[in-house]
Amino acid sequence: MDPDALRAIDFHVHVEQDTHGNLALDSELMDASARYFTSGENRTPTLEHIADYYRRRRIGAVVFTVDAAHALDRPALSSEDIAAAAAHHADVLIPFGSVDPHDPTAADRARRLVTDHGARGFKFHPSLQDFNPEDERHYPLYDTIQNLGVPALFHTGQTGIGAGLPGGRGIKLRRSNPMLLDDVAADFPGLTIVLAHPSVPWQDEAISIATHKANVYIDLSGWSPKYFPPQLVKAASTYLKHKVLFGSDYPLITPDRWLTDFAHLETIKPDTRPLILKENARHILNLNDSPRLP
Repeated sequence: MDPDALRAIDFHVHVEQDTHGNLALDSELMDASARYFTSGENRTPTLEHIADYYRRRRIGAVVFTVDAAHALDRPALSSEDIAAAAAHHADVLIPFGSVDPHDPTAADRARRLVTDHGARGFKFHPSLQDFNPEDERHYPLYDTIQNLGVPALFHTGQTGIGAGLPGGRGIKLRRSNPMLLDDVAADFPGLTIVLAHPSVPWQDEAISIATHKANVYIDLSGWSPKYFPPQLVKAASTYLKHKVLFGSDYPLITPDRWLTDFAHLETIKPDTRPLILKENARHILNLNDSPRLP
């Protein structure tokens, strides 16, 4: 990848279907998510479609699935396969792995995903994966990722998965309170943590953690910028301008829509926009370097 050839890096792009037609979520959860976001896009684009879509826009894309095999009682899409396929589109795709924190081999698998398969980071969704991120049982996994020198992206705040279903299909929003990651950030200062999305209803907590912890960032995916909470816009415009990242949440929100609405945020200064759109992501992804091996 030549970052200089890209006009932006989208830090949050979902792979929901593999080459065999297998889906990451069952139909009930997929339908609930589609209703929540009211997106007219293809909900399950293949990785090849994603690569072509982003290449035509000259945008890099961090791509991943979520391994929630334990909580959903269904096989996850293969992060190994995603990384292998992304290697054929390395000009635009940056593969992240996902491991199930309930899996006793999660740390070993995370190491292999980086050293053997080229994963450049990891995606976690505490609500969907049904785990408490501050539980010290997961510390060996975080220690491994820290030693590998790659970032960990955590879903925070509200989720459209399970929205509107009885009991939200058992998915617990509290698992995605960003404050549950404050101890993790403190105990693993070499681990780059990205809090995904405006963390509503815990936006102030996310801003506080990103302000206090040098190793914590925020991606701006999952919302159109015109709906961003005002305190997030203020922080992104000023004291957190080096800590926030463009992310769309494609295919739920398209980068076209996100970028159009972002252009109308008048409080974002011209010299800050390149930081949010590309340079901050380029820095934490170490795009000009290889991941650090243990």
